[in-house]
Amino acid sequence: MTLAEYHSLHKTPVPGGYLYTKAGARGLADPAYELLAQHLEPHGETALDLNPGIGRVTHALRQHGLITQALETSRASLRCLEASFADAVRLIRGLPWETEPESCDLVALVLPANRGTRYVELSLLGAAKALRVGGRLWIAGSKDKGFEHYFKLAQELLGFGLLVKRDGALRVAVLEKEKPAPELPVVWQSFACQIQGQTLHFAYLPGVFSGGHIDPGSAMLLRALPDQPGHVLDIGGGYGALSRPLVGRAQSLTLLEDDWPSVLSARQNLDEKATVLHSDVDEALTPGQTFTTIVSNPPFHVGGLVVLETAAAFVEAAYARLERGGSFYLVANRFLPYEPLLEARFTSVRTLAVDSHKVLQARKLD
Repeated sequence: MTLAEYHSLHKTPVPGGYLYTKAGARGLADPAYELLAQHLEPHGETALDLNPGIGRVTHALRQHGLITQALETSRASLRCLEASFADAVRLIRGLPWETEPESCDLVALVLPANRGTRYVELSLLGAAKALRVGGRLWIAGSKDKGFEHYFKLAQELLGFGLLVKRDGALRVAVLEKEKPAPELPVVWQSFACQIQGQTLHFAYLPGVFSGGHIDPGSAMLLRALPDQPGHVLDIGGGYGALSRPLVGRAQSLTLLEDDWPSVLSARQNLDEKATVLHSDVDEALTPGQTFTTIVSNPPFHVGGLVVLETAAAFVEAAYARLERGGSFYLVANRFLPYEPLLEARFTSVRTLAVDSHKVLQARKLD
């Protein structure tokens, strides 16, 4: 997949219209979104889609004639929503628990169970907060991913709830808000760790990758990097696990991240020591911007599904954004087939380390 192909938006038919989709965006071919879109019923005048992805449920809310807002964290998904709805829907880049109090009559939420229990619980609290008393929350998810637990929690937060649809493991339910929402608890968390002789402190928001510890793959990659990496680009940098240890060693640091909670976490951890951009792969960089060293611990899940399109785009972006003679360092699970992707682009590809993960180095010699 070329970068141009990755970044291309595609007009995709849906019942009653079309949506723009692209690689790396959540909600495409996800049956939970389709089931919720099919079974939710209108209520009141205003609606909020709290985990829209490419906008399948947003589209259904508009078909019901509701004045609709959509709150999204992914830059890839926001690009699709912007193309599909333009000014017809108020699009919000934000955190799902920081909703405007009592601002809508209906909230729709495909439960983001792949992001962890704390993230789902706070999303449900954000939904309760956004609803007016008498408003309705529609949720969809899988019984294999905690739906029953989250349904009970939603009942505790709002009040009466009814299971509307079963389809295999998937469930759709509706709840009515009967009481005020509780106050938002403390959300930010932190941890300290030793990395190459330094004690580093990290802050992070719920739902970020490897929150609370440095994952083994990132630790392996950091050990493989040169002492003086030059101008560094961190693609898919999360909360800054790779970038923060390079402060003082790199001439400059730029971190790109698709996920808004991770962007906010990285900005907290790196302060003014790095440029942190909310970006769909390299989309936020200026044309022709290049770097001496590029590092990445790429994702291979989109919405809980194993998808290598985004990681392939990381490889393409690394090749495009490296200076001649520069190196791309990538860490991955041992079973993932990154070597052919790298060898198709780079002249020199080496395996630097193999343990729980593997660290690969690709040099741009041409």
